[in-house]
Amino acid sequence: MLYSENIKINKKGLVFTDKHGRKLSPNEAVGKILNRFYNWWLDFKLYLLHGISLHMPLWSVRKMAFILAGVKIGKGSTVHMGAKFFDPKGVSIGEDSIIGANCFMDGREKLNIGNHVDIASDVMIYNSEHDLNNPDFNAVSDMVIIEDYVFIGPRAIILPGVNIKRGAVVAAGAVVTKDVAAYAIVGGVPAKTIGERKNKQLTYRLGRARLFQ
Repeated sequence: MLYSENIKINKKGLVFTDKHGRKLSPNEAVGKILNRFYNWWLDFKLYLLHGISLHMPLWSVRKMAFILAGVKIGKGSTVHMGAKFFDPKGVSIGEDSIIGANCFMDGREKLNIGNHVDIASDVMIYNSEHDLNNPDFNAVSDMVIIEDYVFIGPRAIILPGVNIKRGAVVAAGAVVTKDVAAYAIVGGVPAKTIGERKNKQLTYRLGRARLFQ
């Protein structure tokens, strides 16, 4: 008798299966049940957090909500309205950095954003993706590191395992699939080196973000 999608009852008792129909041991089933409850709680937390991010114009209130959710935010940094996360506790932002409007920051693996980093609007940063060659289409994760004084243009996409080194520039709309050298300028899909930043003695500060953004 089918009790639910993943639980069946037969003469031997309860039989637990995964989403592929493979039989699970009781311990495996308990682990998956607990993980399901955790994901429900995380989804609810993200629902509340994204509501604040989308509709609260005051950065001081948004910052408090982000920190309570687990985001680490350094002195003088700002995340503009509309930012979204995937497991916020994996996201760390250094000092004097600005994250533009409607950015997506994955946190399922570590995402480290350095000091004086300028990330424009609508940038998406992922540190987990599906393995296309895995028979179960499982996710694979790898941390993303964005070092100091990096500038990332609007609508760029950063994929898992990437290290964008000090002073590098990512052009608008670029898709970054591999490490970017210090002070390099990259663009395109996939991103390739298109130039080099001439000033390598970077000491500027980004300063205060606009009040109601």
